[in-house]
Amino acid sequence: MSAKGDVLYVGKAIDLKRRVSSYFQKNDQSPRIRLMLSQVADIQTTVVRSEAEALILENNLIKALTPRYNILFRDDKSYAYLMLSGHRSPRLAYYRGALDKKHQYFGPFPSGLAVRESIQILQKVFKLRTCEDSVFENRARPCLLHQIKRCSGPCVDAISAEDYRRDVGHASQFLQGKANELLRLLDEKMNVAAAAWQFEAAAAYRDQIQALAKVQEKQFVSSNASETDADIVACAVENGVVCVNLVMIRGGRHVGDKSLFPAHGEDYDTQGALEAFLVQHYLDRDIPPVIVCNSVSDNAILVELLSAQAGRKIAIVANPIGERRVWLEMALKNAVLAIGQRLSLESTQLGRLQALQEALQLPDSAQRIECFDISHTMGEATVASCVVYDKLGMQPKEYRHYNISGITPGDDYAAMRQVLTRRYEKIAAGDGVVPDVILIDGGKGQIGVAVEVMQEVGLSDALLVGVAKGETRKPGLEQLVVPSRNETLQLPRDSIALHLIQTIRDEAHRFAITGHRARRGKARVSSSLEDIAGIGAKRRQKLLSRFGGLQGVKAASLDDLCQVDGINRSLAEKIYNALH
Repeated sequence: MSAKGDVLYVGKAIDLKRRVSSYFQKNDQSPRIRLMLSQVADIQTTVVRSEAEALILENNLIKALTPRYNILFRDDKSYAYLMLSGHRSPRLAYYRGALDKKHQYFGPFPSGLAVRESIQILQKVFKLRTCEDSVFENRARPCLLHQIKRCSGPCVDAISAEDYRRDVGHASQFLQGKANELLRLLDEKMNVAAAAWQFEAAAAYRDQIQALAKVQEKQFVSSNASETDADIVACAVENGVVCVNLVMIRGGRHVGDKSLFPAHGEDYDTQGALEAFLVQHYLDRDIPPVIVCNSVSDNAILVELLSAQAGRKIAIVANPIGERRVWLEMALKNAVLAIGQRLSLESTQLGRLQALQEALQLPDSAQRIECFDISHTMGEATVASCVVYDKLGMQPKEYRHYNISGITPGDDYAAMRQVLTRRYEKIAAGDGVVPDVILIDGGKGQIGVAVEVMQEVGLSDALLVGVAKGETRKPGLEQLVVPSRNETLQLPRDSIALHLIQTIRDEAHRFAITGHRARRGKARVSSSLEDIAGIGAKRRQKLLSRFGGLQGVKAASLDDLCQVDGINRSLAEKIYNALH
């Protein structure tokens, strides 16, 4: 721990004295480790009963405390599943979250796109419903999906319950990796139907067989192994960048891969990074029967731990042969390619940042840029945005919306004053990081307000830059207003420094519009109906449902409003007058 009480590093050891001593006795430590040791003020220990418990505790502490010097795989999203609901007419759906035993789940998939592609395949082949239960239970006629032959129409009994359950069973069989068995079954049914002169049924089976055959042809990986579910985990380390490529095989099919770049992985080798990934990724998550990876020193403890969690035997294969080796080589190649792409992107971003540092005469250490923009519709629902560029990339987790109130509608100067005051009063008090550059989307008026605010909060040393649009407001003609030097710059249209500023400015504009539209939509609905005396949540819902939204309510006559359950003549007049 540091002198401030911040946790710097979490680790485990069988021989604690030897582990700790190794840090202080070696002279060839990396700069990162030397920096960590210079900050150490205290060491705390916890004794556990076994190495498996130590692994669990280490993983939990790393996730909870996010120490600065531990490798950390940031993947907080739950993985996506394909779900067959447990209803009388099961629904095919995309799902994230806790699993319920009432339904069938297939996955997990590495991305939502992989789930949606699988749903499209199953719709074409098996024609299962994907609509919400509220829609399904209130249909009076088939929907568009039925008309384009993507749904068999169980909502209006266009297919018998028995036939629909059969299609659900076939879909489940396909997702479990039993496609060949399913093809044989469908072929037999086609021949039986043809022999009985039931040519329409035979043609339907034929179409299913052809669709399934096309799906199989499109698979990048097919498995002949006994297991149908497996994860392929390949770790590559190049030029100080660690990448783990996770390939998921589900039901014998390649359902996608995902490249993960951990934080603080500079000093880790392939083996250390891979072991950290296996612990952090699989604890508290569904585990396939087989995990194939390219380097694990002693996996006995991991196997014991993961098997206990899964409630069945888990195999970790570090030296695969045959088909598994092909999978692993493919994953390793993907990891290397991902590192190359990341380094290429970082070099591009680094070039842009260095060009900006030169253009604005910034020190080489300058890299954090915050940009502000204001969005409103003729003064309505004003929202300010703050976006952050740092560490050679945009940092969405640090973006912030600010709802502006208490100003004259449409006064952009007052809005800018309010957002800058709210943000930098906190930072001046020590709650946050002072940026190297503050970009203001606007000209001399906005930048003048920004200068006043920064002087008031005591951060007058921060570099303020106004991004003013050119005379024709075309990209590339922007002027940079730098009040601290009393000058206005106009960079060449092909300047990579200008491209970086445009990227950050456009992101601030996009984020501001997103927040404004959300606030405006909420304000228009709530202020129009919620403020009317006698209109509670139930009546408001009935009105919106009857007329299809607020615009429909506004367009309704007095007589139309009186037709809504719970609305009498006097209340209808009150609603009509309030909306007009």
